Amino acid sequence: MLELKFVRNNPDIVGRALVNRNMGTELIDSLLEYDVAWRECLTEGDSLKHKRNVVTREIAQLKKENKDTLSKINEMQGINNRIKEIDDQIRDYKSKINEIMLSIPNIPSETTPVGKDENDNPVVRAVGEKREFTFTPKPHWEIGEALDILDFERGAKIAGQGFTVYKGLGAKLERALINFMLDVHTGQGYLEVFPPVLINEKAMTGTGQLPKFKDDMYLCCADGYYLAPTAEVPVTNLFMDEYMEKLPVFLTAYTACFRREAGKHGQDTRGIIRQHQFNKVELVKFVKPETSYEELEKLTLDAEEILKLLKLPYRVVTLCTGDLGFSAAKTYDIEVWVPTQEKYREISSCSNFENFQARRTNIRFRTPEGPQFIHTLNGSGLAVGRTVVAILENYQREDGSVEIPEVLRPYMGGVEEIRTE
Repeated sequence: MLELKFVRNNPDIVGRALVNRNMGTELIDSLLEYDVAWRECLTEGDSLKHKRNVVTREIAQLKKENKDTLSKINEMQGINNRIKEIDDQIRDYKSKINEIMLSIPNIPSETTPVGKDENDNPVVRAVGEKREFTFTPKPHWEIGEALDILDFERGAKIAGQGFTVYKGLGAKLERALINFMLDVHTGQGYLEVFPPVLINEKAMTGTGQLPKFKDDMYLCCADGYYLAPTAEVPVTNLFMDEYMEKLPVFLTAYTACFRREAGKHGQDTRGIIRQHQFNKVELVKFVKPETSYEELEKLTLDAEEILKLLKLPYRVVTLCTGDLGFSAAKTYDIEVWVPTQEKYREISSCSNFENFQARRTNIRFRTPEGPQFIHTLNGSGLAVGRTVVAILENYQREDGSVEIPEVLRPYMGGVEEIRTE
């Protein structure tokens, strides 16, 4: 969340940021109109309350002198009626201002490139060699069904399209990846936490999922809880409304994640690249403002380490303003190579939110100059299902079997390959 005073004093900066994000300036225009009206009401209200105090003293003096007070009492009633009207207007304007403020995205960093969409995302680096196949590689869903480790039909029968059942060594591979990722990241200095996946509205608003992405979230209507769309939400909100006495703090967490947008607009309707329910290991950092961009670089490298250890080819791109997430000031996407699609696919987004989330969640630290909002960062380390996709497709063999990356074999009980019986 931006600071109202900043928006009020810098409408050109905020407006330009919205335009660079492919948005209009209507939000700012409306906000400034409500802000002017709100402050005018505050001024009038204060003036009326001062006048009411004066009239109150005048009435008391008239009573002391046994003089007629009717006209002053009538005047007082008129003042009270107007104050009530003003107070109602103040509440209404303040509500509208808050609603708009929650809908204004973060201002992109100066190092975030200006662009319209993903086609304008510059490549930072590409790592690893793409495999040259001596046969026609199969897509992961065909591999998974042939090896009887992915069951799309039964997943759909249980829950509907966008859900999958992992079986046998497929389930073991998913679990192995979760444990492997957590072990790597705790070795990098992150503290593992295992948070709830039922999230209240305040926490969802704090990290920016609400109100912007309400239609993509799963709401448990009876109790008002949302299913976590990412571990970023519960982990960031661990310190909601607190002063953090020790910084930096690095946390990692595994959770199941739930999103409604799977397969929208006909994208990735086959396979497990886009699912309503999926597993993810998350990295979250709480840092002082002066170190946050250095920590973004380190966080991105920490997420990349998983792909390096798995020996999967990938690249890192910087998201341009038109492709940047709502709460982020700067984001690196890590994209893994998917052979059958002949393109890189996102497997992690590593973002610096600066103090945008901290303002919404009220997370601060103390300085000699007074309280300041911390900076928050997060990134996937990694999306587990998409890592399974990359392994199945990059490690497949001509006979239909799949080699298990060497670093994963201890987590698979020594299993070196998946093949049909």
